Amino acid sequence: MLEKISGKFTDIFRDISGKSTITEKNIDDAVEKIKMALLEADVNIRVVRRFINSTIEEAKGEKVLRSVSPSQQFIKIVHDKMVALLGDEKQDLELKGPDTQSVILLLGLQGSGKTTTAAKLAYYLRSKGRKVMLVACDLVRPAAIEQLVVLGGQVGVTVYSEETKDPVRVAQGALARAKRESFDTVIVDTAGRLQIDDALMDELARVKNAIKPIESLLVADAMTGQAAVDIAKTFDEKIGITGVILSKFDSDTRGGAALSLKSVTGKAIKFVGTSERPDGLEPFHPDRMASRILGMGDIVSLVEKAQDVYDENEAEALERKLAQESFTLGDYLEQLQKMKKMGSTKSIIDMIPGLAGQVDEDQIDQAALKGEEAILRSMTKKERQNHLIIGPSRRTRIARGSGTSVSDVNRLLKKFEKSRAMMKKMVKNKGAMAKLMAGQNQPR
Repeated sequence: MLEKISGKFTDIFRDISGKSTITEKNIDDAVEKIKMALLEADVNIRVVRRFINSTIEEAKGEKVLRSVSPSQQFIKIVHDKMVALLGDEKQDLELKGPDTQSVILLLGLQGSGKTTTAAKLAYYLRSKGRKVMLVACDLVRPAAIEQLVVLGGQVGVTVYSEETKDPVRVAQGALARAKRESFDTVIVDTAGRLQIDDALMDELARVKNAIKPIESLLVADAMTGQAAVDIAKTFDEKIGITGVILSKFDSDTRGGAALSLKSVTGKAIKFVGTSERPDGLEPFHPDRMASRILGMGDIVSLVEKAQDVYDENEAEALERKLAQESFTLGDYLEQLQKMKKMGSTKSIIDMIPGLAGQVDEDQIDQAALKGEEAILRSMTKKERQNHLIIGPSRRTRIARGSGTSVSDVNRLLKKFEKSRAMMKKMVKNKGAMAKLMAGQNQPR
């Protein structure tokens, strides 16, 4: 995600951070590199010009050049400008209370990921306590209704459809049923085309007028860069949109769409698609995204993801096991499963300050991680509880059962021993530090 632009900004900031003092020439050089990075990321040229001009104006002020840490002041200016470019503050969905019906209309071209995004949005809102209905109003694309029904089943949400070619009739029927059965949120998936045409716009306008949505969200493919911005602008002019969902954001290495949309269209990005999984839709936080683009990581989102997977009791139980050396291979397997729930290894690494944008997908041995899981699953419960009983014959059996080699099994066991020792040391250091701080805080 955003690897190219993040890597470039990391290099730019590393270079300027190495200077104890900076001059106007240093700033000019850095800003020129920033301009090239933004243009290569397919950011709108007018947006780039405004960004660069405002950055230069502020960065060459006395507050920066005469400050104790001019390089850090410069980096802060770039970060603040980037946050403003992305929309300043997170924009939530404008939903009514649970006793009133909220209708969300999804728009977009064919291939933008609209139907899968509808299911992800339903999953997200359902997790927030909303009672959600999906409505199949894409009556053009073959198997669109079947796809939505399957996806709705996967996320545990009701899907409404009718045997008709009139999307307005389907939408109105869905709203009537939603009212009868007390659905507080209705998400309407509409038809797309390969390109914008009068027939598409006419159909979408009729559906919108019939259901009066509280949100009309454009689903745009982040990988199309400036094309996504132009599409958003046209949809807003012809239909009217309240915000944008950038799909396939996890595959976007450039970031041009995200960095141009708000400035060009005036419409906020409300969500980004971060994976193919049902939970692969995240609210868009301009400040966090700016940090990720600039190679600073996103520790807040990482902590939130961890909190979704680990509850406080589980975390405390794990800490006790580590301290008492009772952490087993079974626990190790469980942690691997929880890590998978947090997202891909690459997405997690990109949220860690100092590592964001520094690790390519090729450098992550996904096959090795899958191999570790296969090895652990090939062990008996008794073996996972006590790894010391895993002798040569057991290792051979485990390797055969997991489709790996004995050396792979040996490597995992050594890694487990080292990890367990290291984590135990970290827990002890944490306990010692806590006691030290408690002692310092005692009244004298």
